[in-house]
Amino acid sequence: MTLCAATSINREATLRALVRCLDLATFGDAILFSDSEPRELDSRLRHVQVAPMRDAADYSRFMLKGLGREIHTSHCLVVQWDGFILDPEAWTPRFLEHDYIGAVWPQFHDHRVGNGGFSLRSRRLLLVLANLAIDEVHPEDLAICRDNRDQLEQLHDIRFADPTTAARFSYEREHDVQPSFGFHGVFNMPAAIGVDAFWDVYTTLDHKGPAFHDFWPLLGQLTRQPGGLARAARFAADYIAYRLRLG
Repeated sequence: MTLCAATSINREATLRALVRCLDLATFGDAILFSDSEPRELDSRLRHVQVAPMRDAADYSRFMLKGLGREIHTSHCLVVQWDGFILDPEAWTPRFLEHDYIGAVWPQFHDHRVGNGGFSLRSRRLLLVLANLAIDEVHPEDLAICRDNRDQLEQLHDIRFADPTTAARFSYEREHDVQPSFGFHGVFNMPAAIGVDAFWDVYTTLDHKGPAFHDFWPLLGQLTRQPGGLARAARFAADYIAYRLRLG
């Protein structure tokens, strides 16, 4: 299996997520896809140069149309700076029986699997996607798991995980009591890795926008910690500055 992440922003935080995974599991390959090579790269990782990803739509296009050319193992584990391995003991080889696994989306009643921020994808799926006519590529996980799922299953025999398996693999907006292999979502980070570790990552971000999508839950988690008022004040000031830049 290949461990991989693709980004043009928040590279340091992304590298930390990759290194966390490398410290917890063994991979056949490990790749950072980015438009510029980091000055310091863990020896277990390699850098692959790609075109700049100016926005989330560029990321989606790469994940759907470019990733398949670069993966040479049977599966790849896609991570992001706010989504990575938590509990390697929750891994099961049965995950590899599927072409796609991501956290359950609780807002849907059908095709509920799954979130792409921490996801397992087969090379077979990636090669199908590279040649598939897709009308709307963004967001890429919705394009795979909802918009084009029927044709992927019926015409290409792509196997999506069931919700129970997906919950063991990862969680995002829906989290039951069982341990999950990994998670996705900045709003989950304080509980998943601790407030101090979350704050350490947050201070490295050069693009803080994703952290503000769930501003109030994160602000509450910061405030409730001993000595957290200073961090909460910094977080709120950053949020106000971000909103002002947006106009």
